[in-house]
Amino acid sequence: MTDWLSRPRDVGRCAWSFPPPVEWPDHDLIATGADLDPATLIAAYRHGLFPMELQGREPALAWWSPNPRGIVPLDRLRVTRSMRQSARRYDIRIDTSFVDVMRGCANPSREGAWITSEFIEAYTTLHRLGWAHSVEAFDREGRLAGGLYGVRINGLFAGESMFHVGRDASKVALMALVALMRESGMTLLDVQWCTDHLASLGAVEVSRDRYLALLRASDAVRLDAS
Repeated sequence: MTDWLSRPRDVGRCAWSFPPPVEWPDHDLIATGADLDPATLIAAYRHGLFPMELQGREPALAWWSPNPRGIVPLDRLRVTRSMRQSARRYDIRIDTSFVDVMRGCANPSREGAWITSEFIEAYTTLHRLGWAHSVEAFDREGRLAGGLYGVRINGLFAGESMFHVGRDASKVALMALVALMRESGMTLLDVQWCTDHLASLGAVEVSRDRYLALLRASDAVRLDAS
């Protein structure tokens, strides 16, 4: 188990060079290729990019920067009465079942499932190094009912995916994440694309330039990590 507040281990220098933002196209897809090594992943998040496979006859590793970008302002999370009631039914834990959360998010029966075994292996390595974290909701019988995972770099939490098998379990995990981020002095919760579901929880869209400014303000661009 990793410690949310502990300093992550050094991942070394990235072997790849991502194009600078001034060279990015207007569309969301920025580049293809590279790998899922820890140094590559952390360098990508510091640049405002994240990986996801480009689907086709021959799937390729692709790097994305949505324009506009979805974020959840930490003071604007929309918590409904139902969510508050559901929160009483779950026990929230941090980083106790990271792989199980990823597998729940990777369930191939989910619409738009994209998380492959290679992604699970790569982010599990990041988790062991102290960069990737999960927030988990367990029901009263001690079963994992839902959760989310993502990457923390200083004041940034780059949310990757969430899932639930119990009512509101992923929403309760999100509530816990926002509370933890506020307690830790973090500033930026990235959710990639602002879907209708995320918008109902308070997510908003910002321009790519605005997102990159928020990323710099979060200290995620710094070469060190606290």
